[in-house]
Amino acid sequence: MTKSIEALDHDADPGMDSKDTKEVAVDELVAAFVGLKPQQRKLHDPAVTFEEYLHYARHTRLEEASHPPVGRETSVWSLIFPSKSDAGVAQKRVTGEKANPADPGSVSDEEWSNASRALRTATRGACFYLITTDILGPSSLPYAFATMGWGPGVTLYTIFAVLAGYSGYLLYEIFLGLDSYEYPVRDFGDLGYRLFGPWMRYLFNFLQAVQLLILVGLNIMMSGESLSQATRFQLCFIVCCVICAAIGMVAGQVRTLQKIGWLANAAVWTNLVLVFVTMGAVANYPPNYTGSGASAGAVIDGGAPVQPDANGNYPPVMTSGGLPHSDSFAGSVSGVMQAVFAYGGCMLFPEFMAEMKRPKDFLSAMWAAQAFIYFWYMFYGLFVYGYQGQYSINPSYLGISEYRLQIAANVFAMIAILIAATLYGNIGIKVIYNNIFVELFRAPGLTRRPGKIAYAVLIPIYWAIAYAIAAGIPNFSGLTAVMTSFCILQFTYTFPPLMSMAFYIKKHAMVDGDGFDPATGRTSQADSGFARWRRGFTSQRWYVNVGNIFYFLGALALAGLGAYSSIVVLMDAFAKGATSSFVCKSPLDGS
Repeated sequence: MTKSIEALDHDADPGMDSKDTKEVAVDELVAAFVGLKPQQRKLHDPAVTFEEYLHYARHTRLEEASHPPVGRETSVWSLIFPSKSDAGVAQKRVTGEKANPADPGSVSDEEWSNASRALRTATRGACFYLITTDILGPSSLPYAFATMGWGPGVTLYTIFAVLAGYSGYLLYEIFLGLDSYEYPVRDFGDLGYRLFGPWMRYLFNFLQAVQLLILVGLNIMMSGESLSQATRFQLCFIVCCVICAAIGMVAGQVRTLQKIGWLANAAVWTNLVLVFVTMGAVANYPPNYTGSGASAGAVIDGGAPVQPDANGNYPPVMTSGGLPHSDSFAGSVSGVMQAVFAYGGCMLFPEFMAEMKRPKDFLSAMWAAQAFIYFWYMFYGLFVYGYQGQYSINPSYLGISEYRLQIAANVFAMIAILIAATLYGNIGIKVIYNNIFVELFRAPGLTRRPGKIAYAVLIPIYWAIAYAIAAGIPNFSGLTAVMTSFCILQFTYTFPPLMSMAFYIKKHAMVDGDGFDPATGRTSQADSGFARWRRGFTSQRWYVNVGNIFYFLGALALAGLGAYSSIVVLMDAFAKGATSSFVCKSPLDGS
């Protein structure tokens, strides 16, 4: 080595171009990275160590604790009535000359961290509504109970609720341990990158992009079904879907989660009104027999429970204490996936925390949202199943037979669905834009005017692609089951325990003398290899790590079972000659 590390620290030019970099010896290049500040590093720099992320995260948490929330943010009412005028994180005073945006080396520490603070505007009240909007509403639960029966349905739904809350808590711990103003966590992929490396980030981003795209498409289909039913199938089904997609393209122009939080507020109350309207309708009117082909009974005993007799009379409503007798095991597992679908919100939790003023407030918002979801969804699912039995449709409000109540339910459903789709589209475009356009093509950030214009242009393209994908699949419940097993279940139940093990093994492997020194920019580790991993696994919380292993493996097995069964259901739908949704006849029109 021609120069000492200290000399390279002094001489290294953070603004050197790639041509100059090639002329530096490999060992000198490694040393040259020592002492670089966060603003001088690449967006995803492999030279940043776990210990450095941990160091800056601790400082950020201390700063957040030094400015405790005041007023409405400390009360229970702040969850229900979030403040609209609440400002974001207080900026630090910038000293010295203004930085040159073209030169990262000229950006001061205060300017760099202030850029992260400026994006953190969401309150815990907004987060509460975002979570309850994200977790999709209770409309799939009656269908899930109809395919599983009373006992297994309640048991599995409760287990999924507890585990979903636990997964949320794990993500909360990991986020607080790795996020900082200097190195902000923006999405699920960032957590994977800091714990496992680039390959995990690519996997997370791909699955997240696929899930959000299909979710937007599914919501377009659901709102299109609502509109077609409200018009008594007089309006061409594909036109209904296009109208709903166009509305979503306009609503999708809202960019920040704080503003979407207010839309989500309306969506939650709209969902509650929809719940009461649907319960009132199913309690006083018979099932919607014309839509029985899309009901849970269609996957039980070859559809016999919903087949009319020679006189056109449909079988009576039936419920089951245990698993309904069925020749289609895949159909029952597909129903289980609907219960998982009802809790599939953990994927967006890092995005929510990333835009919160105080990420520590996320935990109270999350537990409140989970309790709200569990109580209302369970009550609603069992109520509708009790009255409609095997005729329960996914989504459940489409099973209303009384036309006036159909219209009311469908109007409220369309509002809630399109708001949820706006949330998914917002996150989906940010994931694609930040990880492809910004990183690979050096596109401007979304906080700059060119980035805002690009976002506005991408919205209609994104929604059009989402609709085309969802409309090409003929079985709604089958498509949701495929997406649940491949994407939703992974983000909610498989990935969190895996990442928690990685985080705490790395953290608990540290001994006295280990860590990051900001004065020198060096990370110290007493050892490496298997001995370090073993110490990290066994020194603290070993029992939690063991439990997370079983949790991870169980979730992985359920995902495999769900993937198999959902694919079988879709293959059966294609074999029966089911058509896509690019047609005029609504899938609910059984005439």
